[in-house]
Amino acid sequence: MVHPHTNGLTSPTPLTPPVAEAVRARCEARAGWAQALLRRLVEIESPSTEPQRQLACLDVLATELDRLGFACRHLLGRTTGGQLYARPAPRSKAQPVQLLLGHADTVWPAGTLQSMPLVEREGRLHGPGVFDMKGGLTQMLLALDTLDALGLDPPATPVVFVNTDEEIGSFESMHWVERLARCAARTFVVEPALGLDGRLKTARKGVGKFRVVVQGRASHAGLDPEGGASAILELSHVIQALHALNDPARGISVNVGMIEGGQRPNVVAPESRAVVDVRVPTVEDARAIEDHILGLQAITPGALLSITGRVGRPPLERTPRNRRLWHQAKEAAALLGIPLDEGMAGGGSDGNTTSLYTATLDGLGAVGDGAHAIHEFAFLDRIPERAALLALLLLAPVDPPEPVSAVSVEDAAISPS
Repeated sequence: MVHPHTNGLTSPTPLTPPVAEAVRARCEARAGWAQALLRRLVEIESPSTEPQRQLACLDVLATELDRLGFACRHLLGRTTGGQLYARPAPRSKAQPVQLLLGHADTVWPAGTLQSMPLVEREGRLHGPGVFDMKGGLTQMLLALDTLDALGLDPPATPVVFVNTDEEIGSFESMHWVERLARCAARTFVVEPALGLDGRLKTARKGVGKFRVVVQGRASHAGLDPEGGASAILELSHVIQALHALNDPARGISVNVGMIEGGQRPNVVAPESRAVVDVRVPTVEDARAIEDHILGLQAITPGALLSITGRVGRPPLERTPRNRRLWHQAKEAAALLGIPLDEGMAGGGSDGNTTSLYTATLDGLGAVGDGAHAIHEFAFLDRIPERAALLALLLLAPVDPPEPVSAVSVEDAAISPS
């Protein structure tokens, strides 16, 4: 990072085997500190729906970032805990920026620790949010701590953005994510790694949600069955049309996950509803699926069909600039002597959004399993090596270089609009 004593005027630290060895050794030496920090973060239960609990988690992160010379700013939320934005102060205005992106909210309600306690077993730390994604936040801080302690200067200024609504769609923070991504040379997302072997997520499916509402006409099912228009019958046609869009070979899934409707058994249903989940691998597929779903027409006489929704998280694709970042990760892993592979994730993250604007690499968080599940855990011995990998990526050359005005643009990105 940019150190106060240099004012950002030193040359970036080159990636060499001695640098990699020093980074890994420092991360390993700080393993105990990192584990204690992770436990502290997990013990602060921070579900997406409870802003005050999220604030407590952001406060811990801000304290650690302040210790490392970052200027922290809390961007207030309307119904969430808001966002934490941090950048080194002072820092060089001649450098581009690189974005470290994560979230502090979890899917677990407050009180989960009583039934799902924070427990260490056989080198695994179990607990709500430990894998998704407080382990990733811990590794991010360990990487920044290591660069600071060793006096290593990246070619781009690291800036940190942590939101508190990622698990519910980033509805408040999305515009901040987009604005920062537009002016960042690259983005590293500290979401959990993929699989027990810790693959990086170099592709993610886009995620869409659609709501189907059918208005029919009620009538007595025995006395006047033909006088009605069954909303349930029409919904059955819609469901069949939606399921026909599934294409497993291409990675397209369309799932009608919830349905409801009707009044009672002896009444022709006047209304029915469905909620549909869509996963697509490419932006082109997203547009095609959206057009098809929104273009469906009712075929039951007397029934009216209303469909709303969209693919809200675009796919994270293996673009040329994302591939260059992946290859840098492979080179960094080789310097550390650790195996590294890649994969596609079915779920979305804020990395799906940043990939539209800048080079993005996802899955740089904890290695473990059980995201959103009762067996959630992170491997403790993988924390130092993954923090070291992130630290080396922050030192990797910026390709392509960003204009020198990037930091000024970044400042504007988080100014009130």
